[in-house]
Amino acid sequence: MAEDEFSYELKIPEERVAVLIGTEGKTKKEIEESTGCELQISKEGDVEIKGNDGLILYTTREIVHAIARGFNPKVALELLKTDYTLELIDMKDVAGKNKNTMERLKGRVIGKEGKSREEIERLTDTHIVIYGKTIGIIGEVANVMASRDAVAMLLNGSMHKSVFSFLEKKRKDLYSTQ
Repeated sequence: MAEDEFSYELKIPEERVAVLIGTEGKTKKEIEESTGCELQISKEGDVEIKGNDGLILYTTREIVHAIARGFNPKVALELLKTDYTLELIDMKDVAGKNKNTMERLKGRVIGKEGKSREEIERLTDTHIVIYGKTIGIIGEVANVMASRDAVAMLLNGSMHKSVFSFLEKKRKDLYSTQ
């Protein structure tokens, strides 16, 4: 009996296709070798992922999704680690369709010269990417939850200082229980 083959199809932004393929196909090959899945990628951004392990297939889809949402492929491949996850926050949920509100919210999360985003990453051991209308977070599940809470606080108008204090406390709690 032949093994069951599963597949996912997803659409990624055209400008991220080259990143997913990589120089001379290196990134695509690395993803395929790391996951045992096969990627078929069109110039238009249609991606088909085939494999015979449903769980690995799901993880591969998350890796492709992370790259599509602006993550560096090396960071996206961290999703292969146990307990690592990708969280996407849609800023439209907070900003609605207002472009000015969207830009202001992006600015709050990024901070002056990227300092706010860097500080959240440092305090939570996560990677954060703001791309289009989404904020992506990759890291260990507990850290991603803390990072997501901090981003949500900023999006809802909390002061940066309060958010960082919240994260400092959260970090102490996380590391004191390990």
